[in-house]
Amino acid sequence: MPRRLEIRIGAAADALDRFEAAWNRVEEGRAMRPLEVLTFPDLPAALRTLSPARWELLKKLRAEGPLSIYELAKRLERDYKNVHTDVTQLAEIGLIARRGDGRVEVSWDLLRAELRL
Repeated sequence: MPRRLEIRIGAAADALDRFEAAWNRVEEGRAMRPLEVLTFPDLPAALRTLSPARWELLKKLRAEGPLSIYELAKRLERDYKNVHTDVTQLAEIGLIARRGDGRVEVSWDLLRAELRL
């Protein structure tokens, strides 16, 4: 089954609502399906985080599989330091995973965005 990450724009309270709904499902004995969501407070924050350069970085990692940051920078034809900064920030929010061998990867098959006005 493909791994899907939902990207949403919303208040922190939305995450608390999802937690409460999941808690209630468990209390009622209903099945729980994993829901992986990354919520940004507003669209400008999402666009700063998912800049065009970072989007290309994510696409390259997804297409080519796990790479070292050095190799990723070479393939993107970008400065190592800037790629390292981008990888670090994307890993902190869960868009990139660090492997034990030092390589990084994107384990998501699909990023789905939901923007509410």
